Amino acid sequence: MNFSFSLIIPVFNRPDEIRELLESLLHQSYDEPYEIVIVEDGSVTTSKMVIEDYKEKLNITYLFKKNTGPGDSRNYGMHRASGNYFIILDSDCIIPVNYLERVAQSLNTKYVDCFGGPDAAHDTFSKVQKAINYAMTSIFTTGGIRGSKKTVDKFQPRSFNMGISKKAFQDSGGFGNIHPGEDPDLSMRLWEKGYETKLIREAFVYHKRRISFNKFFLQVKKFGMVRPILNNWHPGSSRLFYWFPSLFCIGLIFSIILLFIGWGRYPWLFILYAAYFAFIFLDALIKNKNLAVALLAIIAVMIQFFGYGYGFLKSVILVNFSKSKPQVIFPELFFKQN
Repeated sequence: MNFSFSLIIPVFNRPDEIRELLESLLHQSYDEPYEIVIVEDGSVTTSKMVIEDYKEKLNITYLFKKNTGPGDSRNYGMHRASGNYFIILDSDCIIPVNYLERVAQSLNTKYVDCFGGPDAAHDTFSKVQKAINYAMTSIFTTGGIRGSKKTVDKFQPRSFNMGISKKAFQDSGGFGNIHPGEDPDLSMRLWEKGYETKLIREAFVYHKRRISFNKFFLQVKKFGMVRPILNNWHPGSSRLFYWFPSLFCIGLIFSIILLFIGWGRYPWLFILYAAYFAFIFLDALIKNKNLAVALLAIIAVMIQFFGYGYGFLKSVILVNFSKSKPQVIFPELFFKQN
């Protein structure tokens, strides 16, 4: 198939990240022409000067709009892109040299109208970033739903590394105004319309994610908050494993209480948790080959479970037992669209 790729990249007050991303795109092994559409989402600190440095080297279209969130900004860019297949990337990604080549090869082997790829930690990432990357990608923490499984049925692409055909975009209307959660919402709406999605394991990106544990906690809490909303919007999408972080945290708290109340006579539950975190430490140490990253990975996993678990439980209660719409209950999760 003759692909005309348009890379859609929303950016908000992150010119330094855009510079790193564009620098990585200079070295793509892909021989066919492609365009880069950068959508400035109402930034105060814009990327305009950075774009000027690369306009002669890359085919860049630079668009500025008022702040309406990443989902609407992606839609804005896709409406104005010239390609027939859109590749959506976050501004905090670094793209491997053979990324586009791998995408084209996979789509030519088995075409789908929507794909997603995994992420990895770059050597230049900080120890905290590498620990957070481990927590978000390990099969022992997220179960491989973000692309670490070898086999993923009905994969839900994530918008930091995602592709969608022009036809599927036009048919679905693109991303909704919820954030985060706009990417699984789009995937489920595409499935309802009969489109297929798949994981392209080889098409990974280096994704910086959050640079501090505090920001990471806020991010995963929002992930937990949006899941019950998506389950409510898409009946049948609910899965038992979405409850795992909440139940894990409740069990951990109970194990600590039981340990002290029982004066050490009932340590078995606490020992199970200790064994799990010891395993996380060893697995992170093997994967990252760094003692500090392995120790930080334990903290990252705990933040991930407690943040997501708290947000999920709070949302389950309010979404299911309140008469108000999610937009009223959680206004911080919704952007106004153009």
